[in-house]
Amino acid sequence: MLLQILTGILLGLHYTPDISYAYVSVMNILREVSFGWSFRYTHSSGASFLFINIFIHLGRALYYGSYFYNQNTWFSGIFLFLFLMVTAFMGYVLPWGQMSFWGATVITNILSGVPCLVPWVCGGFLVSNPSLSRFFVFHFYQLLRNIGFIALFLFCLSFHFHLASFYFIIFYQNSFYFISL
Repeated sequence: MLLQILTGILLGLHYTPDISYAYVSVMNILREVSFGWSFRYTHSSGASFLFINIFIHLGRALYYGSYFYNQNTWFSGIFLFLFLMVTAFMGYVLPWGQMSFWGATVITNILSGVPCLVPWVCGGFLVSNPSLSRFFVFHFYQLLRNIGFIALFLFCLSFHFHLASFYFIIFYQNSFYFISL
């Protein structure tokens, strides 16, 4: 996550959130900025690697049923996962190529079922220049919220381990027993 933050800040310094210049600024980052290609591919590959690890972690939690024992940690992790997905979508739109444009159009049309949400998110009823500027700002703003939810997740996890250190949990034939120390 720290690598994502560092490469994102370095990319954000050279990016222009305008529909006329967004793609050009991405090409400028790739070709003209020293190690810009490395920062961009590290940022995009790091996001994929982060989601692979999140899916593995989520699968392990489902397999072992850890959502049953500590609901606070489970729900904070699920909210963190959803917020990371929103952050990834906002970052996917920023290069403003054909795939980014149509991806943004489809996702914002899904939001059209909620009244007044599309004009607030997009700055109008079409995906255009205000949309790209807002996605850029939201992409950076969500960094702070994600860090907060990571802290909340770790707090809930440490609180659970603090409570679990007072008990041994014994599993025997699909039932569990608590033995106090």
